[in-house]
Amino acid sequence: MDVFCRSLRSRAKALGISNAEAARRCGLSERRYAHYVSGDREPDLGTLVRIATALGTTPNQLLGLGEIQDTSSRDILFQRIQSAVQVISDEALEIATVQMEALAAKRL
Repeated sequence: MDVFCRSLRSRAKALGISNAEAARRCGLSERRYAHYVSGDREPDLGTLVRIATALGTTPNQLLGLGEIQDTSSRDILFQRIQSAVQVISDEALEIATVQMEALAAKRL
């Protein structure tokens, strides 16, 4: 499970979030998530899928079974946005969408 622990840490780092934020996005307590990050416990299949979905990756990649894709900094930014969108309210998503559209219109 060392691969899984490293994958969790590196995925959170790539998304620019703390373990506490990763736990929140996964719908897990910080303590439970910390057990997975430290290698003290292994998640069941359902929890593994939930973690992978919340972190915008696949269970295979978290387990070191998938191909490691060379991602650009732009791809990482898209992944960060996708991960954040999963946990915000519809109202906040509407605001974020309007802001992104305004930025796109200005071509910043």
